[in-house]
This record gives sequence, C-alpha cells and structure tokens, in this order.
Amino acid sequence: MKTRLLTAITLLGTQLSFAQDSLMFQKISDEVMLHGTCYDNLRVLCKGIGNRISGSANAAKAVEWGKKHMKATGADTVWLQPADVPYWSRGKESLMIKAGNGEYKKMTILSLGNSEGTGGKVLEAPIVMVRDFDEFKALPESAVKGKIIFFNYRFRQDFVFTFKAYGDAVKYRWASPSIAAEKGAAGVIIRSMSTGADDFPHTGSMHYTDSSKKIPEMALGNRSADSLEQYCKRGTVKAKMQSECHMTDKLVRSYNVIGEIKGSQYPDKIITIGGHLDSWDVGEGAQDDGAGCAQSIEVLRTMKALGIRPKYTVRAVLFMNEENGLKGGQAYADSAIARKEHHALAIETDAGGFSPRGIGMEMSEEQKNKVRAYKDLFLPYGVYDFSLDEGGADISPLQNKMKVPVAGLLPDSQRYFDVHHTNNDIFENVNHRELKLGAAVLTQFIYLVSEHEIF
Repeated sequence: MKTRLLTAITLLGTQLSFAQDSLMFQKISDEVMLHGTCYDNLRVLCKGIGNRISGSANAAKAVEWGKKHMKATGADTVWLQPADVPYWSRGKESLMIKAGNGEYKKMTILSLGNSEGTGGKVLEAPIVMVRDFDEFKALPESAVKGKIIFFNYRFRQDFVFTFKAYGDAVKYRWASPSIAAEKGAAGVIIRSMSTGADDFPHTGSMHYTDSSKKIPEMALGNRSADSLEQYCKRGTVKAKMQSECHMTDKLVRSYNVIGEIKGSQYPDKIITIGGHLDSWDVGEGAQDDGAGCAQSIEVLRTMKALGIRPKYTVRAVLFMNEENGLKGGQAYADSAIARKEHHALAIETDAGGFSPRGIGMEMSEEQKNKVRAYKDLFLPYGVYDFSLDEGGADISPLQNKMKVPVAGLLPDSQRYFDVHHTNNDIFENVNHRELKLGAAVLTQFIYLVSEHEIF
C-alpha cells in the first residue's frame, strides 16, 4: 500500500511538473512569436552591414551591431572578448573556358575561401575532368602536370538529411588543391557543395597541407558544372583562370560579443548559446549565420521580457571567425579555462533559420536520456528529433578542451545548401516565423536544462 502511494505521489508530481513546463513553453513561444525582435535585428545586420568576413571593416561594424542589440535585451552584463583573426581577400577573379575550336566563354565562379590566386596573372591550361579522388589517383602524373583538374563530384541528393551529404562532399572543397598539386596540377575547379537546381557557385573554406604547392581553387554552380561536364566528355577543353585571392600576412584584432543573465541559484554553472557573427564575403550571411546570432540574442531578450530567472547563468555568444579560422571559438574556450569556469552545456545554432525539427546532442547517453525524458514538450512546436549527434564548430574547443556537453539546433535542412556560402544567402530568403520559432525552441530548451538542473 505504501509503495503504491509513493508511486502515485511521484506520478502526480511528474504530471504537475510537465504541466508547468508546458505552460512556460507556451509563454516563451507566445513572447517570441508576438513580440520577438530577432527578425528585425537580422534585417539591420544584413541590409545595414551585409557580408562580413573576419578582419574586414564590415566585421568590425557587425561587432558594434551585436554589442548594441545584446545590451538592448537587458542582459546583466555585455562585453567584447578579443580574438585575433585572419583576413582573406578575394580581389578580382575570372574563369573562361573554351571547348574544342570554339570561343572562350565566361563562367560564373567563386574562389574558395583561403585559396591563393594566380597572382593576378592568367593561368591558361587544359582541363582534366575526374569524378572523384579515386579516379584522380589512377591518373599518371603526365596526365595531370600543368593541367587544371575539374573534380566533378556531385552533392548526393539521396541523403534526406542534407548535412550528411555535405559531410560526404566537403572533402573535395577542402583537400582537392593539395591532392592535385602533389601530381603537378596547376589549378582546381570543383562542383559546388550544393543541393540547388541553379547556377549559384558556393564558396567555403579550403586548406593547403604544409608540403603542398598553393594552387588556386574555384567553384562552379551546378548548371555551369553540368555544362563543363558535357564539354569535357566531347573533347578538349581549355581554361583561362585569373585570381587575386590571398591571405594577408598579419592577424587582425576582432572580438566575440558576449551577453549574459546571471544564474539565480548556480551562477557559476554556465549554459552557452551562440552563433557566428562572421560570414563569407558574398551575399549577406543571412542564414549562415546571421540567423543564429539573432536567435542567440533573442534567447536573452525573451528571458528578460518574461521575468525568467534561470538557475544557471545563461550566456549568449556571437563568435567571430568561424568560417575560416575558428579563432573566436578558441579564444572563448581559452578564456573559460583561464577563468576556471564551469560550463554545464554549450549549444550552437548554425544550421540556418529554418523551421526547427530537432536538437542534436554530443554527450553521454545518460545525459541524452535526461533530455529525452522531456522531448514530448517540444512536439507542439514541430520538434521531434533528439537522435542525432550534433554540436557546432564554435563550441568544439569547449568540448575538446573541457569535455563540455554540447548540442545543436537542427532546423529543416532541405533548403540550407541551396543558399549556403552564396550570393543568394540574403535576408529575403529568411522566413520570419521560422526564424522566431527556432529562437523560441532554443529558449525553451535552455529554460528546461536550467530549471531541472539536467547537467
């Protein structure tokens, strides 16, 4: 009888707690959807400043934007954290191709980030097309030396979760120049990391090994890549490649923007929520990752507006230099180590401002199960997937250096790689309801973790 009574009391307590959490979730959603400022803040960032590669004048303006809007939330403390960042300059660039005895035609291209150019000179050479690294490695050096290699690897459309396709394809962007240079290639062209049925080329980070020659790398949109593929199948194709891309010699002083609400019971336990403030030097960096920055600010604003006093300290961070160096994330982790801070959880929003579908977690199974016990609370907001391992680039130094549990917001992924790293990543391609709903879910998640002391 006593056991049954205790079970009934426990069940009643659980039901009451669930009801209270559900009510708070609704209040958070109503506040963001009716009064949220994240969409308007994003408009100012995109239209007032634009793209903001780290080290640039626009990146410096974005820091001031972040500081201003972080203060407007009523955060207890707002500060700038120094981070010395690289500055990569694109300059002028062009690619002309000629099939057979035809005339040279100008192609729409983007050089890959961190790529070195041709020194302003014209690189004129035949194109050799390969499907993948295995096909390239089978070529003799004589077939590669002095040529421009076209890695025609397609972004896989059969992966429903498009970040899986990105993980599969991104090695061709990252490593192709070094692999091609080993056999004496003069340059590289790749098919963009893109789901888009369009002709927007995608930029993004590439990398040279210490031993490789620094040859230029350019990306084509899918339609141009299709055309080049057909030209190569028919016969000889030549290219004229010209690029002024280069990395400057010195690092530039920049900043992470940080705001926090002090915890009411455990101020020394910190939950970090963040996105990255820098973007590539094309488009407006709206989905990648102005959306995540606006959402991170919105978390603090919503908590203040509703009078939520989290048990843990909640800290919003706008990281600098995620795209081509990760200096902001490293500076944040190094500071946390130096200050002997205790980070209970770090969560990143860097997958676009689309409708939220889940929250990925990289932590122990015991910790994951504690979160999953509350997953039904998120169903009314379209969030159901708590199965994936996910964190984020900017919070990876916290994870690697301090073993902090990490998580990442998982929006619907179908459109992200249409606009990612392109001139089409603009404010007009962000939906205000989707952006706000993502901010609401982040706030709900952080409230839940703090209120129930999950970590």
